[in-house]
Amino acid sequence: MGPRSRHRRPQRSALPRMATSLQDCKARAMTNILAAQSAEMRAKGEAMPQQADKLLCESWNERMWSDGEPIDPSPTIDQAVNAGFSWLEIRCARCKTPSDVDLAAMKHPPTTFVHDLASRLRCRKCAKAGRRPSATLLQLGWQPRHPRTEA
Repeated sequence: MGPRSRHRRPQRSALPRMATSLQDCKARAMTNILAAQSAEMRAKGEAMPQQADKLLCESWNERMWSDGEPIDPSPTIDQAVNAGFSWLEIRCARCKTPSDVDLAAMKHPPTTFVHDLASRLRCRKCAKAGRRPSATLLQLGWQPRHPRTEA
């Protein structure tokens, strides 16, 4: 074995250190401050993806208005629902009837892009007449704009 060190560590007492009331009060205050900061950071962290999804959906809506056709890439169904845009406004390519689609109730995988739905959505009115034209995508919305009429 090697030579022993001249400096020894001070031995710790076997008894727990007794905190004074002032130290105890400071520790409680610091605990409350750190818990509040943790909750605030967690809330900010949870809101960031939702804010990013909202900006993506708003950007896609603006590009749809300016270009007038489905834009690739578009938000996914999951991103649109997370941002609060759970409705997709569409128009039949044949009869020009507007309608709304509830994205949250769709049976498609949530990772499906919104622009991919254009070829999958069909007009109910034309389907009853034996035709199946595709739908034209207009925009994402927070609520339905067109009341559903059942004939």
